[in-house]
Amino acid sequence: MRLKNERPANTDEAQTSSTRHRPQTLKAAAVALAGLSAVFLFEMLDNSILNVALPTIGRELGASTTALQWVSGVYAVVFGGLMLLFSAIADRFGRRRVMLVGLTLLALASAATALVETPEQLITVRAAMGVAAAMTTPGSMALAFRLFDQESLRVRALTLISTVGLVGLAIGPTAGGFVLAFAPWQVLLLINVPIAILAFVGIRMGVAKDLPEELHRDPLDVAGAVLGTATIVLALLAPTLFVEVGPASWTPWAATVGTLSAAAVFVVRARTARYPLLDLELVALPLVSSGLAYKAASGLAVAGLGYMVTLQLQFVWRWSPALASIGMLPQVVVLLFSGRLVAPFLRRVGMNHAAWMSAAAVVLGLAVFAVGSRFGYVWVALALVLVAVGMRIVGVVAGTNVMTGLPESRTTIGAAMVDTSSQVATGVGITVTGTIIAALFTGNISSATWSAEQAASFQTGVTVAGFAITAAAAALVLLGMSRARASRGAPVAPGAP
Repeated sequence: MRLKNERPANTDEAQTSSTRHRPQTLKAAAVALAGLSAVFLFEMLDNSILNVALPTIGRELGASTTALQWVSGVYAVVFGGLMLLFSAIADRFGRRRVMLVGLTLLALASAATALVETPEQLITVRAAMGVAAAMTTPGSMALAFRLFDQESLRVRALTLISTVGLVGLAIGPTAGGFVLAFAPWQVLLLINVPIAILAFVGIRMGVAKDLPEELHRDPLDVAGAVLGTATIVLALLAPTLFVEVGPASWTPWAATVGTLSAAAVFVVRARTARYPLLDLELVALPLVSSGLAYKAASGLAVAGLGYMVTLQLQFVWRWSPALASIGMLPQVVVLLFSGRLVAPFLRRVGMNHAAWMSAAAVVLGLAVFAVGSRFGYVWVALALVLVAVGMRIVGVVAGTNVMTGLPESRTTIGAAMVDTSSQVATGVGITVTGTIIAALFTGNISSATWSAEQAASFQTGVTVAGFAITAAAAALVLLGMSRARASRGAPVAPGAP
C-alpha cells in the first residue's frame, strides 16, 4: 500500500538529512531534550494545576458551572481542533520555527492572565494558550522521536519527556493548592512564562533548523482544517447548549446538525482531496488506530477524574485548596516514584500488553471513583492510584505504537494525531462531566453554602458522569485491543521505522 502524500525516502539526500542531527546518546542531546521536555511540562502542568483553582476562580470571578467548564475545556477544544493544522504547517514551513513562535505566544498569553477580571477574559486567555499548545506539543514528541535512529533511544527519550510532563501533572494540584494559600490564583498560570522561556532557549540552542529536503511542499488543506475544527468545537458545544437553553430552543439542535454535517463533509474532504489534512489511510493502520484508541481512553478518564475530584473535595467536602492538594498526594507518589518500574514492566509484558493493561488501569480507577466517591476519601485515593499507575505507561507505549506504525516521513503528523486524540478526549471528558453535573445541580455551584438537596444532587451528578465516562473509555480500550490484534498480521506501512 502506498500512502497519499508519501515522499521517497531512499535518496542520498534524504539519507544524509535523516542522519545528520541524530546523536547516539541521550547526553549528547541534553539541551534539545531539556527544551522539548519543558514543552511537555507546560502541557501537563497546565492541565493539572488549574483544576485545583477552579473553585477559587468561580468564587472570585462569579463564574457559573458552565463558565468553569469552559475555563478548563476551551484549552482542550482549541488545542485538539488546531493541532493537525499546525502540524501540517510545521511540516511545510519548519517544525523548529513553528515551535518557537508558539512558545512566544504561550509566554504572552500566560502573562496576560495578570490582567483577567471576568470569566470571559479568562476563557479567551485559555483559548490563546490552546493555540500555543497546538503549535508546540506535537513537535516535542516528533522531534524527540526523530533525534535518534535507535528504537531503544527513542523509547528512552519519549519516556524522559513523558516523565517530566507527569512530574508536572503530579505536583500541579499539590503545588497549586499550597500556592493558593498565600498567593492569587493568577500565579498558577503565570508560571508558564518561565517554562516557555526555558523551552524557547533549549529548542533554539539544541535543535537544528529543518533542512529544505526535510520539509513537505504539499499545499495546506485549509478547508479540511476549518471543517475539522468546526466538528470538534460544535460537538463539545452542543451538550452545553442543551443544558443552558434547553431542548425547546433551536440552538442546541442547530449545533448538533452542524456537528454531523461538518463531520460528514470532513470525511468526504479527507477521502477526495489530493493533499488532505488527515489521511484516513494513516488512521486506519491497525497499530496506529490501536495507539490512538488507548490514548483517547486515557485522556477521557484522566480529564473526567481530575475535574470531578477537584469539585468533590472542595465543593462537597468543603476542603480548603491546601487540604485538597494533600488529598492528591497518592497520585503524586505513584507518578514520581514508579519511573524505574516502567522499563522492566515493558520488557516483561511487551508493548502490546502494556498498552491495554495501562489503559485499563486508568479506566478502572475512574470506575472506582464513580462507585465509591460518596463513601469516603479512601475510594478517591484508590482511584487516583489506579489512574496514576496507568498514566505512567500508556502515554509512552501508545505514542511509540502510533509512530512505529507510520512511515518515517509522517512522525510529526503521527505525534499530532496522538495529542489530538488525547486533547479531544479531554475536552469530551470535561464537557460531558460538566454538562451532566450542571443538568442535575440546582442553584449556583460557586455559592459559599449548599443545601442538603444541592449536595445530594451534585453527588448524583458526579456518579452519573463517572459511569458515563467509564463506559466510553472502556469501549475505547476494547477497540484498541481489537486493532492491536489486527496489527499482528497486517503489512508494515511503507517507510515505517
